[in-house]
Amino acid sequence: MNFELSEDQKLIKDMVRDFAQNEIMPKIKAMEDTHQFPHELLNKLGKQGILGMTIPSEYGGTKTDHLSLILTLEEIARASPSLAVIVSVHCALFCQSIMKFGNKFQKEKYLPKAAKGEILGAFSLTEPGAGSDATNLKTKSIREDDFYILNGTKSWVTTGSKADASVIFASADSKLSSKKLNAFIVEKNFPGFTASKIEEKMGLHSSLTSELVLEDCRVPAENLLGGEGKGATVAFRCLEGSRIGIAAQAVGLADRAIEEGVKYAQQREAFGKKISEFQAIQFMIADMATARDAARLLTYKAADLFDKGKPYTKESSMAKLFASEAANKIAYQALQIHGGFGYSREFLVEQLYRDARVFSIYEGTSEIQRLVISRYILEEC
Repeated sequence: MNFELSEDQKLIKDMVRDFAQNEIMPKIKAMEDTHQFPHELLNKLGKQGILGMTIPSEYGGTKTDHLSLILTLEEIARASPSLAVIVSVHCALFCQSIMKFGNKFQKEKYLPKAAKGEILGAFSLTEPGAGSDATNLKTKSIREDDFYILNGTKSWVTTGSKADASVIFASADSKLSSKKLNAFIVEKNFPGFTASKIEEKMGLHSSLTSELVLEDCRVPAENLLGGEGKGATVAFRCLEGSRIGIAAQAVGLADRAIEEGVKYAQQREAFGKKISEFQAIQFMIADMATARDAARLLTYKAADLFDKGKPYTKESSMAKLFASEAANKIAYQALQIHGGFGYSREFLVEQLYRDARVFSIYEGTSEIQRLVISRYILEEC
């Protein structure tokens, strides 16, 4: 078993870390405080080829292996979890959905611009009454000649108000089956499409999360993705791979939280010595680092299976479950090391503590991951 990164993977990791330190870190606090969407940073990532990492060169991308994308998301998340989730949704959900299930026309129309960052993509499955129960969608799609007419409301859409196009899921014609879904590529300028309210969230303030309203939204039939009634396959296949990206974001945040905790412990004095000299703090740091490394190994293992074309559903759920729960605990411990100062918005650890909370919720809650994992284990025994 080889735990070494390739030279290309090391170069990508180092390049993204340099970008994160020089371009993202100096700006992100002000952007988080003002809920500013990172347009400029996304433009720069597009020019560097980061937004095209899941797109082959024939469509203008810089296709890499999945582990390289995971390394990229981890490094971006160390600097900005908000920016990391925007990039993850664009690359691993929007672009991958079209790459895996789109036809030649759809790929040629959307992927070259997406690769360069000329268009930004979103992915919309969740609805107000359908979260974990993802097939119970109330949004309807009805075929009328050369168009589908969509009606419904989608919720918790990352980048929804800023995206140029979104992969949106709706129930198929009830004559087929109430549980059949359709997937569509919906552009923001299609008649009947509106990005409505921006959610006021606990964390990830630079990642604008919105509600989408579809009122007799006319979508060309050529924008049906994956075929009639195949939307559930599109959604779940792409989410399985994207969950590895969520795990990577959690690892990146955990890594930064440890860095902040250690730095503070080596500076803060109590009872005449640095608090890093107290065994209670040392044990806390040891537990944090061990959990982070275990989460990283699970995440890299899932990405490696993805790249080898082997089954990875169970492993992606394991990575997301463990990494997201670990990130929450590590952020808690890093804040605890800071004591009262950790509760102040002047310290980064306060933001990390808030940002970490969503990892165990979005793209499948921890409870859903446990259901997936247990199903595979029970079938194997």
